[in-house]
Amino acid sequence: MASKQPSTQIKVCLVAISLGRGGAERSTALLSQMLAEKGFNVTIVILNNLVDYPYKGDLVNLGKLKTKEDTIIKRLIRFNKLKQFLKKEKFDFILDNRTRSNGAKELFYLKHIYANQRVLYVVRSFNLLQYFPKEKWITKKMINNSELIIGVSKAISEKINAEYKTNKTKTIYNPVEPLSETENKNPPNEKYILYLGRIEEKVKNFTLLLNAYKNSKLSEASIHLKIVGDGPDVDWLKQKIETMSLSETVSVNSFTPIVFQYLKNALYLTLTSYYEGFPRVLIEALSVGTPVLSVHCKSGPDEIIINKKNGLLIENHSVEALAEAMNRLAFDTELYKTCKTNAQDSISHLKMDAIGEQWANLLNNKQTRS
Repeated sequence: MASKQPSTQIKVCLVAISLGRGGAERSTALLSQMLAEKGFNVTIVILNNLVDYPYKGDLVNLGKLKTKEDTIIKRLIRFNKLKQFLKKEKFDFILDNRTRSNGAKELFYLKHIYANQRVLYVVRSFNLLQYFPKEKWITKKMINNSELIIGVSKAISEKINAEYKTNKTKTIYNPVEPLSETENKNPPNEKYILYLGRIEEKVKNFTLLLNAYKNSKLSEASIHLKIVGDGPDVDWLKQKIETMSLSETVSVNSFTPIVFQYLKNALYLTLTSYYEGFPRVLIEALSVGTPVLSVHCKSGPDEIIINKKNGLLIENHSVEALAEAMNRLAFDTELYKTCKTNAQDSISHLKMDAIGEQWANLLNNKQTRS
């Protein structure tokens, strides 16, 4: 393992929208922990006042400056504070974890806020338009002026290199976090499968999930479906469950950053997204020995799931295929035993120390060569 000593003087600033609610935000918080453990001087700047996840380093919360009337003038004042802060602190690297879809805003960041800074852009979704503006010429300027682009899956990195004709992308996976084994004073009595994550239909495809569950044999076997999370479509989802007459066995549970008991007690975890990045829920489930069932979407599931070894990976957009897979993982005892036995070992390469070492080596090498 590399020594911590070379990195002790390296100052790193993580810029993020927030440290709350989503998988990307959790990954940013974990990145701060990994870098701090490897001896880096870590600062996190967040733009919205939302902190759910534990982090390490100094926190600069610009979100606290927001008011209900968030005028352009007030935004410019916050942007200027960020620019002056970055200039004053003289960070060795800025790791930009924001979503970056607004072309005009990214030009402003590029020309003013990040002027003369060494920036690495992190991309956490296969939908590149969440992390790069649709104006390709702006994206190319961002890439050309960056130190590196970090994709959290191989598929993301390959897509960036192909679409923007660059070779500046490197893959570093999201790490698996040791989950807090909190005591559950009221453990669920029922067997259940689990969906855990953001409740947004256009990304997560709950229509597929609910239709497959309805067509499976799980409900008649009293195996429930628990949906845990928050998002813009919570009310829509609850209404859809009622309309489909699934209320007796399907429940929607509020977001919580403490997910160990939900994952540990689940029969298995499901994922039905249109697209992902490197889905944290899959590796979190496997880390506590819970098998996973996922559609083969871009990107991440096929870089995590070893089909029939730690879970099932099936074709996307097929109600019949998903319902059949739901039945198989629930009722094929030999298959289930195999997947459960292999779950934790299958992601041993994603432990925080190993992923942290990759980040440390990358930044140490770049600092040495500068």
